[in-house]
Amino acid sequence: MTLPPLREVIERHGLSASKALGQNFLFDEQLLGRIAAVPGSLEGKAVLEVGPGPGGLTRALLRAGARVTAIEMDRRCLPALAELAEAFPGQLEVIEGDALALDHGALMGESFAVVANLPYNVGTALLVRWLSGREWPPQWTSLTLMFQLEVAQRIVAAPGSGAYGRLAVLAQWRSRAKLAMKVHRSAFTPPPKVMSAVVHLEPAAMPDGVSPLQLERVTEAAFGQRRKMLRQSLKGVPGAVEALHSLGIDPARRAETLAVEEFIAVARALTG
Repeated sequence: MTLPPLREVIERHGLSASKALGQNFLFDEQLLGRIAAVPGSLEGKAVLEVGPGPGGLTRALLRAGARVTAIEMDRRCLPALAELAEAFPGQLEVIEGDALALDHGALMGESFAVVANLPYNVGTALLVRWLSGREWPPQWTSLTLMFQLEVAQRIVAAPGSGAYGRLAVLAQWRSRAKLAMKVHRSAFTPPPKVMSAVVHLEPAAMPDGVSPLQLERVTEAAFGQRRKMLRQSLKGVPGAVEALHSLGIDPARRAETLAVEEFIAVARALTG
């Protein structure tokens, strides 16, 4: 389907990216098509998009055959999205609201993929929420998300690297995470100060006997004082140092040297 260029749509509706909402618009339709292709075929599948803005990525998802539910809190963008809904009858539902305040599972009512160029100011909070749900495997089948490159690298970081921390442990505990593609700052309007990247996550089997709350407590303490030895950083978590000894983990090590599996083992020992 032939649609007017995105720049024309934005000019016609008098739109500009809102710094307060963490917006940066993407106009390159070829690039948007590549992002929409990351999760594989979307033909006939339910997709949740957060922060569609004027609908650049939304177009690519609709063209890929997806049934898109888009959550947008910037009402200035709603008329442009309404035009898209008319152009793709029955494929797009737009919900005005705050994605952090909505129950995504109830909203979708079925299994769904998430594909989004997330507003920078809520991206990490949404990812943590999707990864922290009680039910596992989750209702979402994959997450394809745009982040600042630094955040993307923290999600996929390996032990021993400077980017490795709580976000990496959480993401890699419950999912298979990969950096799918980097996106240069010049692709956006206005250009952000930093590079961006698309991360793709698919749910993994969750290890049995591990409390998400315990894993959160252990990683928060360990990485909260990451320059200290574990015997020091974990002393405020009851039983944690004893768990290190029982698991054969040297308490003189530092947090960034522990593999995800070792953090899981400590959390499991404390869950009992």
